[in-house]
Amino acid sequence: MTTNPTTSQAVAVSGPDARDQRRAYTASLIGSIVEFYDFAIYGTAASLVFGSIFFAGMSPAVGTIASLATFAAGYMARPLGGVIFGHFGDKVGRKSMLMITLIMMGTATMLIGLLPTSAQIGSLAPVLLVTLRLIQGIAVGGEWGGAVLMSVETGSQKSRGFFGSATGVGAAAGALLATGSFALLGFLEEDQFMSWGWRIPFLASATLIVIGAYIRLKVSESPVFKAAAEKAAEKKETTEERKQAPFVNLIRNHPKRLALAVGVYVGPVMAQSIIKIYVVSWATTNTDVSRGVILNALTASLAVMVVGVPLFAMLSDRIGRLKVYVPAAILFAIASFLIFPMIATGSTALVFLAFFMTMGVIESACLGPVGAILTEAFPTKIRYTGTSFAYQVSSMVGGGFGPVVAALLATTLGMGALPVSLMMGAFCVISAVSTLMLGESRKTDLNNV
Repeated sequence: MTTNPTTSQAVAVSGPDARDQRRAYTASLIGSIVEFYDFAIYGTAASLVFGSIFFAGMSPAVGTIASLATFAAGYMARPLGGVIFGHFGDKVGRKSMLMITLIMMGTATMLIGLLPTSAQIGSLAPVLLVTLRLIQGIAVGGEWGGAVLMSVETGSQKSRGFFGSATGVGAAAGALLATGSFALLGFLEEDQFMSWGWRIPFLASATLIVIGAYIRLKVSESPVFKAAAEKAAEKKETTEERKQAPFVNLIRNHPKRLALAVGVYVGPVMAQSIIKIYVVSWATTNTDVSRGVILNALTASLAVMVVGVPLFAMLSDRIGRLKVYVPAAILFAIASFLIFPMIATGSTALVFLAFFMTMGVIESACLGPVGAILTEAFPTKIRYTGTSFAYQVSSMVGGGFGPVVAALLATTLGMGALPVSLMMGAFCVISAVSTLMLGESRKTDLNNV
C-alpha cells in the first residue's frame, strides 16, 4: 500500500457528526437495495422466464444461454457506467451522481416489466430487452462506487469496514427482495407466472425508487471529497491537472494498483453469480430439486447475508482486511467443488446447507470488507473512478460472463459441473493472491492516499 504522508501534511477535515454518518450509511444502504433489487430480478427472470418468452423460436437449452447472455450484457455495460459516473463523481461530487443512477435504474426496470414478448412483436422484443439491460448496467456501474464512497468517506477511520458494508448489505437485501418476490409468486400456475406473474417484481420497483430518492436527497456531500476540492483550490492546480480525466489518470499512473483491485473481487463475484443464476437453472433441469426449494434456499441464504455482511465488515475493522478476506476467498475456491454434488443429492437439507455455506457465510465474508478494501486503494481525486471501474470490471468478468461460460462448459464438454467448479475455484485463488499483493489497508488515511 502507498505510504501515507505524515499527519502534519494532511488537510484539516472536520469530522462528520453521528447524524451525518447515519444518513450517509442509510442513503447508501437504501439506494443499493433499490439498485441491486432491480439488477437481481433480471437475473432470476433470465434463468426462469426470459428464455421461453423472449427467445421463443430457440430450443430450451439455447434459449437459456441466450437469456443468460442478455444478463451478461448488463455486466458488460457496468465498467462504462463506472467510468462515466466516476468521472463526474470525482469532478463534481458523489451525491448528484447517485440520484441520477437511481432514477436511470428504476426507469429501465419498470420498462422491462412492461415489455411485449417475442410472440407479440417478434425480434424487436429481445432487442428492447437488451437495450434496457444495458441501461441497467450503466446505472449500477455508477451506483456502487458512489454509494460505497459516500458511506466510507463519511464514516470514521476505525469503522470504515462497517460503513463500506452498506452497499454489501444493500446488495444482499436487494437480492433477497428479488428472490423473495419470485418465491412469493409460487402460488401462481405455470401459465399465469409465465404470461404476467413475472412482471410484478419489475413493476414493484417504483415504490423502492421513491423511497430511495427521498432518503438520498437528505444526505450531505462526502467530507473527504469536499476537503480534496478545497485543497486543490488552495494549491491552484494547473489547468492541465484540473482537466485531466480521472480515468486517464488512473490508467497512466496506477495501472498495477488497478489490476490488483480488479483481481480482488473477480473470484467471489463469479462464484456467487454462478450460484444465484446458473445453479438455479442447472438444479431445476438436472436434478429432482424443485424450483421452489432452490429459490427458498437461496432466499434463506440471502437473509443470512444481510446479517453476515456487516458482521464480517466489523471484524475486518478489528483484525484487518486481509485476515478476513483472503481466507474467505480460499474457502470459496474449496466450496466450488462441493455445492454441485450437495445439490445433486436431491436432499432439501443439503441444498439449504450448500447455499448457507457459500452465500450465507463465505460470500458475506467477501462482500463485507470489499468496499473498504477498494476504497482504500485509490487517491481521492480518482477514487470514484478507480473504485467503480475495478469493481465493475470484476463484476463483468466474474458475474457477467461467469454464468454464461458455466452454461457453455457444462453443455459442451460433457463433464457435468466439474469444469464450472474448476473455473470458480481458479478465479477465487486469483482474488486471494491479488488481495495479498494489494496489502493491508485498514489504517490508511483517506485524505493522504
